Amino acid sequence: MRYAYFTGCVAKGTTPELNASTLKVAEKLGIELEEMKSASCCGAGMVDEYSEDTARALNGRTLALAERDGLNILTICNVCTLNLRKANKELKEDPELRERTNKVLGKIGLQYNGGVDVTQFLWALIKDYGLDKLKAQVKNPLTGLKIAPFYGCQILRPSELNGFDDPNNPTSLESVITALGAEPVDYDGKTKCCGFLILTVYEETAMAMTGRHLQQAKEAGANCMVTPCPLCHINLDIYQSKAESQIGTKLGLPVFHLPQLVGLALGMQPATLRLTRNMVNPYKLLHEAGVK
Repeated sequence: MRYAYFTGCVAKGTTPELNASTLKVAEKLGIELEEMKSASCCGAGMVDEYSEDTARALNGRTLALAERDGLNILTICNVCTLNLRKANKELKEDPELRERTNKVLGKIGLQYNGGVDVTQFLWALIKDYGLDKLKAQVKNPLTGLKIAPFYGCQILRPSELNGFDDPNNPTSLESVITALGAEPVDYDGKTKCCGFLILTVYEETAMAMTGRHLQQAKEAGANCMVTPCPLCHINLDIYQSKAESQIGTKLGLPVFHLPQLVGLALGMQPATLRLTRNMVNPYKLLHEAGVK
């Protein structure tokens, strides 16, 4: 298992603990990650609004870099996953777009031929690594943790583009939670938007959305949450105090990045997974749940 590792912007900036824990977990599992250090931002969908051709060239370059090295791309961000998969699909299916893009890429010595795939860390754990193999690697079962999965929007929808899970009734996060020895908690908000994309424009609305999901999870019996998306993690964890103020309820629900949770089950130390960076302190919960 070897991938071209696309960190995206956020895991190198606002949530560096995600990048650090991903690298540690991948090493522990024997997954080789070749970081795409020269790759650029995926554009987060905003470049599309300015120029679709620019957006395709931007992501076409990333795809061509991985294709040149004979590797598929692994991402750790829902937004990056969607934008790279969208560009990959359109470039494969539209010869005229591919030709225009390759004219641009040719100026820097690259060419895209459609020979690369894009996957997300969550999907790779299940499809490529395998849940049985993952379960066999668990040294520190997460019994005592009742975990609310939070998928976020862009890993599920549009389903015809992502296609890994049922957008209305997904099971991938639950299956990983179970493999790690914890108990998944079902609740209505797990497949809904966290509100991040409107955070800077309609903060009160965004925080109300975030707070509602956290509150529903807690009322359903969860004592923590996990998400595969760093943007969702920003709202759910970093801004949780603002969400509490917006809904008028104290929450105090620890929120893990997916590789942090996997790392704990593999027996890795919390400091190695940089859990001290999580805004809602998870240490008391881990102690109470018997997670070393």
